[in-house]
Amino acid sequence: MSNGNRQPGLDNRHRDIDGRISEKHGNTRVDTLRETYGDGFAPNVRGDMHLRTVLDRAGSSSLSKYLKKR
Repeated sequence: MSNGNRQPGLDNRHRDIDGRISEKHGNTRVDTLRETYGDGFAPNVRGDMHLRTVLDRAGSSSLSKYLKKR
């Protein structure tokens, strides 16, 4: 899908033509997420850890649910 078919979404993610916002992948690194959510994102966790590990440890099924718990 080309970028011409996407619209801006939340947190620099994009909406597809059908309006769905693309999700962060489980293999996204914590240091990458800290660029968006700040240095306080996932404190006491190494930057090279993956999002799926953070979510598993926190008992969250998604990034949005994890952020609401913070």
